[in-house]
Amino acid sequence: MISIEGLAVSVTEETAIASQNAGQALGPAADSRRPAARSTVLWLVIVLLVAAGCVGIERELSLLWRCWTTDPLRSIGMLIPPVSIVLTLRVWRENGWELGGSWWGLVSIAAAFFVSILHRNAELFLTFGTALVSLIPLTLPVYLYGSGVVLLFAGARVWRKAWFPLALLLLSQPVPVVTSGMIDLPLQNISARVARDFATLIRFAPTTSQLRLMFSPDFGMFIAPGCDGIRGAVALGYLALILGYLKRVSFRRWAAYVIGGVLLGYLFNLIRLCVLVVYYRIALGVPMLESVAKQADYAIGSCLFLVAILIFFRLASLKEKKRPATGFARAHEALRDGCPSSRTRNSFVRCLAFAALLGVVLALPSSALRSRQNPPAATSSSNALAGRFPKSIGSFTLTRAWYEQSGGQTLVESGAYSAPGSDEITLAVWVAPFVYYHDANSCWLARGLKPERVSSLPFVTVQGSSLDLSTGFYNDGVTDSIVVSVACTPGSCSQSQQVASRGHFSFFILKPQAGELAEGRAHPVPIMIRIDRLGSSQPVAVTQGALTAEARKFISGLDPMSLSQAFQ
Repeated sequence: MISIEGLAVSVTEETAIASQNAGQALGPAADSRRPAARSTVLWLVIVLLVAAGCVGIERELSLLWRCWTTDPLRSIGMLIPPVSIVLTLRVWRENGWELGGSWWGLVSIAAAFFVSILHRNAELFLTFGTALVSLIPLTLPVYLYGSGVVLLFAGARVWRKAWFPLALLLLSQPVPVVTSGMIDLPLQNISARVARDFATLIRFAPTTSQLRLMFSPDFGMFIAPGCDGIRGAVALGYLALILGYLKRVSFRRWAAYVIGGVLLGYLFNLIRLCVLVVYYRIALGVPMLESVAKQADYAIGSCLFLVAILIFFRLASLKEKKRPATGFARAHEALRDGCPSSRTRNSFVRCLAFAALLGVVLALPSSALRSRQNPPAATSSSNALAGRFPKSIGSFTLTRAWYEQSGGQTLVESGAYSAPGSDEITLAVWVAPFVYYHDANSCWLARGLKPERVSSLPFVTVQGSSLDLSTGFYNDGVTDSIVVSVACTPGSCSQSQQVASRGHFSFFILKPQAGELAEGRAHPVPIMIRIDRLGSSQPVAVTQGALTAEARKFISGLDPMSLSQAFQ
């Protein structure tokens, strides 16, 4: 027989064991929720801190944004940072969202902040001939900051594997400014010549001033600024660069992709120009077709660009390495199990150090928050700028004025002056902020015209003082032209920097006071004087001499320093 006491003891022991087992079953689940919560908080702190840290490189980010939104050639750059971030996170995910951070990341972030503050006080440049090269690229602080964030929180292994996405940050300014004179202008010159020669081939050669460049301002698009093909070449080149990385192709094939993309973009641009010339030949005189000339240009370019993308996808799909299948499993395991407590604590410590560094940087007198300039004054209206032209210059009288804009901003203000028995003379003043020197010869090269002669000639102004001014002579087959350019402050005048520094190598430091100068009373104002005359059978020397005499007559009544004062 079983006693009641024994039965009671047995039941009590079983209940205790069951309770102990239940506690053991619930204990790990309850404990696992705490690391998961800490991990969520940690990731939230990292995201917020990284976003706040961008204030430390606010100058570079704002300048890049201005570059992307005002320059169509460099607008593709706004896609580079998002692509870099996505590809970097992709590498981090493949490594299981590893939080093996390194304190070297804090050094890299501090270097990014230091370079940004340095740029607010001085910029280092090298000049060689007409090229102006910054020793510290605008994108360097962005790259240092991105690398520092990856090193600080993900660790050196993830940073090494994410070398390509991080290197893309160095290309956030996709076309360096120095290429304008070295690549952009020669390509514009070649493209404009091809378009002009093709127009002549189909018996559509321009014979009037309105169609001198194949497209009049009121009918379609001005051909020169958009005909170099560099935008399409850069876009396809970057597409090939990223696709080559994603497909893990060999370096040789990768280089072939990029070079092929650049050449294909330029070739397609030449085809676009020739097709567009044919369209203009058909549309000329047909109002319905003339009214949609811009849309026709966009349609032609879009079709060609689509063909180029299909070609690239076809080539990229020919060979593809299989990606390891362990990335998602490792990421899932890390998300499920949470971060180890020691790594979580270390990550929180690094977050505190990052926040302290950011606080110190923002407290400096030259920080982004303290050195932010007042919003610039509203740009003067075109009518107000036109009113600054003198009503008369010697015997010449102002007959009309017009302006040229880009991105909604007035760049050039021009006025036409006439006198009995003289040619119409165009006086142009560059009013865009930060444009203190302008090489008029570069504009003509972009139109497919090379100067017959460029020299420095003496001219006497209304005060009786003699100035040596840069003078170029041009002939487009229909018109002979003279172009005289100078940059003047209210106190002095000089030739453009591009002409004056040709063939010389120098190093200099430029303090970034451009904004103050633009609102001040002493910055140089580029001035250009142009005279066009229908070609004749006279010898070249005679024609150029007559144009020079006409320019001297006009400049003898001009006060360029007072004109500079009016456009400060």
